[in-house]
Amino acid sequence: MIDEPLYPISILIDELKNEDIQLRLSTIRRLSTVARAVGEERTRKELIPFLCENNDDDDEVLLAIAEELGVFIPYVGGVEYAHVLLPPLETFCTVEETCVRDKAVESLCRIGAQMKESDQADWFIPMVKRLAGGEWFTARVSSCGLFHIAYPSAPELLKAELRSTYGQLCQDDMPMVRRSAASNLGKFAATVEPSHLKTDIMSLFEDLTHDDQDSVRLLAVEGCAVLGKLLEPQDCVSHVLPLIINFSQDKSWRVRYMVASQLYELCEAVGPEPTRADLLPAYVRLLRDNEAEVRIAAAGKVTKFCRILNPQLALQHILPCVKELSSDSSQHVRSALASAIMGMAPVLGKNSGLLWLTDLHWSWLPENMRKSKVLPALFLSSHGIVIGIDLLYQSLLPAIFELAEDRHWRVRLAIIEYIPLLARQLGVDFFDDKLGALCMQWLEDKVYSIRDAAANNLKRLAEEFGPDWATQNIIPQVLNMINTPHYLLRMTILHVISLLATVMGSDITCQRLLPVVINASKDRVPNIKFNVAKVLQSLIPIVDRTVVEQMIRPCLVELSEDPDVDVRNFATQALQASDQAMMSN
Repeated sequence: MIDEPLYPISILIDELKNEDIQLRLSTIRRLSTVARAVGEERTRKELIPFLCENNDDDDEVLLAIAEELGVFIPYVGGVEYAHVLLPPLETFCTVEETCVRDKAVESLCRIGAQMKESDQADWFIPMVKRLAGGEWFTARVSSCGLFHIAYPSAPELLKAELRSTYGQLCQDDMPMVRRSAASNLGKFAATVEPSHLKTDIMSLFEDLTHDDQDSVRLLAVEGCAVLGKLLEPQDCVSHVLPLIINFSQDKSWRVRYMVASQLYELCEAVGPEPTRADLLPAYVRLLRDNEAEVRIAAAGKVTKFCRILNPQLALQHILPCVKELSSDSSQHVRSALASAIMGMAPVLGKNSGLLWLTDLHWSWLPENMRKSKVLPALFLSSHGIVIGIDLLYQSLLPAIFELAEDRHWRVRLAIIEYIPLLARQLGVDFFDDKLGALCMQWLEDKVYSIRDAAANNLKRLAEEFGPDWATQNIIPQVLNMINTPHYLLRMTILHVISLLATVMGSDITCQRLLPVVINASKDRVPNIKFNVAKVLQSLIPIVDRTVVEQMIRPCLVELSEDPDVDVRNFATQALQASDQAMMSN
């Protein structure tokens, strides 16, 4: 018979040797339970050594163990014994599967960050050095992600050794190791003293930027932004800015793509506006790059880049590139430009450049409008209409009217979504005169998504202009539609009523909206009647208790006896909601 205290670990061993991988994974997920059962001392002396010796070759199991060990400090006795978790994770740092190594590094970072400085010097730093000097490249790859944890607590002599070791990794024969060193250089640099940052680290970084592997260089691009923020402004300009400019002309399109993708962050790194203007030629080159992927990435940053430039420079250098890209041979480039260009109006302001941009946008709107919701957003911002009412009236409103009847329902939907923003900017009089009828027209659309969006649009307009405006301008038109012969429109009107009631309040709801809903309960179409039950349920929290008792409940009781099963079900649900509301009151 198995001794009771040994039972949990013996069961664990048997289950981890089982051929069923799902059983082994389930067992790993219960490691913390087993550790609590056997206690901290036996976890240190038996469980962790067993995991070190475990020869499971399934990557999914190893990944699960590596993840569990990252939060295992409480089960081995606290940070004082955290070092016992390092050996199994060190082993996982050498396996071939990348995801297992990454998870092991992540867990080691979590554990190392909690260890005492003396324990780091005795256990963590020696482990990092062993991995960095490992025979297999996998160990050296993993070590690069641990230096930023080891370095801060190291004695001065060890710090020098760690910097030297990292330098060797940056010059490793294996490209995979150099990639890892380039990827983690920013984190390591953040822990290094400023005096060594400008000498040792920048020297390593410049070597990586000239690596013969483009996969190493493109990772170094990310380091430009990180290192730029760590350096003093003058050092950033002298060391990082030339590298960014060189990267923008790199022979590998993947490196140029990375520069285009990171350009805004790189500009932030190099400092004030005059210095950022030095990057303007590089950005223009990227906008005109031979590779479509690079142009896509650069076009996507056009508004952000213009924001950090003097508007005059943007007009002079960026807008000509925008005009070229608007007729680019790649549809994806044009689409990326259409999505990004919407924010340029607030940047450029009311000037001839913006007018030119407006005309340009109309020229390729029919193609791009169906791919992106860019029309009104090009001209509007949360702070006001940039182009002014006159230009809006001449150019934007005619396009809105045209696209409001576009045969593609997604185009119509895009227009509806921007109507409340237009209303806010135009004001109530202009809106009533130009767009009010259009908003009612959408309620009769053949596509349900349009009718639903139109209903929500009326609610948002009522919130924007207030209940009094809605009482005079929306409610009369909505209620007139309830007698339409088309039952789908009658359902839409019921939906509008339920939405407006939340804005209008109890009095208007009882006087104007509720009688129409109750009258609709006599409709011959079952779909209308069960929607009446749903609307009445939504009105219960809005109106007074007496209204519920005298008007809503009698109507629901009648509907609960309807021949149609769906009508009865929804009416019963509404009656139950009414009962609960009464009890809570």
